[in-house]
Amino acid sequence: MIFRFCLYGFLKNQRYFAPFWILAFLEKDLTYAMIGLLIGFREISVAVLEIPTGAIADSVGRRGAMILSHVAYVVAFVMFGLASSVAILFVAMFAFAIGEAFRTGTHKAIIFAWLKSQGREREKTHIYGITRSWSQMGSALSVVLAAALVFWLEEYTVIFWISAVPAALNILNFLSYPKSLDFSGDKKPQRENAMRMLWKATLQCFTSPKLRRPITESMGFEGIYGASKDYLQPLIQSAALALPLLVTWEATQRTALLIAAIYAVLYLLGSFASRYAGPFSLRFENEQNAAMSLWLAYAATFGILLLGTVTSWTGLAIFSFVVLAIMQNLWRPILISRVADEANDDAMATVLSVESQAKSIGIAIIAPVLGIAVDQMPPDYRFAPIALLGIAIAVGALVSNATRRRTVTTE
Repeated sequence: MIFRFCLYGFLKNQRYFAPFWILAFLEKDLTYAMIGLLIGFREISVAVLEIPTGAIADSVGRRGAMILSHVAYVVAFVMFGLASSVAILFVAMFAFAIGEAFRTGTHKAIIFAWLKSQGREREKTHIYGITRSWSQMGSALSVVLAAALVFWLEEYTVIFWISAVPAALNILNFLSYPKSLDFSGDKKPQRENAMRMLWKATLQCFTSPKLRRPITESMGFEGIYGASKDYLQPLIQSAALALPLLVTWEATQRTALLIAAIYAVLYLLGSFASRYAGPFSLRFENEQNAAMSLWLAYAATFGILLLGTVTSWTGLAIFSFVVLAIMQNLWRPILISRVADEANDDAMATVLSVESQAKSIGIAIIAPVLGIAVDQMPPDYRFAPIALLGIAIAVGALVSNATRRRTVTTE
């Protein structure tokens, strides 16, 4: 089963548009503000859909939810390829959100259900880290293939069409999963219990301090990262155009080559980071301490990003984004393990969907704000708002944790 879980992540991350997402939208004459609105719309849609779809997965079968997710992805990728107006892009984003809503939380619940059935619950962080590392290796391969297509065709639309193929192949992978992983117990829950399960799990997320804290942290950590990570693409484009090398090639081709090199390194390092998330957390004795060390490193890296964005050191800004990606791949398995430790087994997919919804809300709030801020800034300081907001969020998390620890100590 671990092979199938890894295959899922590998195929899921064959998203050939991902390293060129922002550039493809800029090619369609969208502003950063409109791109931010599109991303915000996608995340709001995910937030609205995510808890109900998590409850459906817990109530009517997780494999079916994953299949529905990937059908929605195929529809979204085809529509992105066909899009000739902003309206169609919004419809494609909604289809993409449906895929995200059915997927997030559900597959993690499948992994944790299998681990429990095998008596391997203590390996949550380690196994999830391994599967996530395969996802990152899939991303590393996808960026090389995508860059080759962009270099050859000198346009971005084709990468949306090609992305539909691995999404369809993953449906076949889900059909090979055993039916026993559909539900937490021996019996299929009654459909009328779906809303009761939804309410119970959601209430648990907001009434349990041990669950509320990691979910709130997810909103900040994943929110700023998810809203800002694709701004790496225009930075790479600027660096590619400034390089005196390869001047005989077109701008799109030069950008494709540099994106392939940087994103391949980023994904491979992210794969390594995910694989060692378990040992990393053990080094800090527990996931909570590991999370706080990552918040501290997060603040420092956004500080370096600020320096790179207010000077002519574009390479330093690019380096900062790569480091942020590495930390996010350490963060995710640790965060998911923290949430899973506190969630009830029968509502695992719902609770994990609440966590993912919190992340989506964070991105939905931050993405449009960043897009507008970037548009309003002078060109030489265009990406400084990203760094400033990242520093503010990281410092807020560290101060909150220090306050909580002092409160616990004095009680």
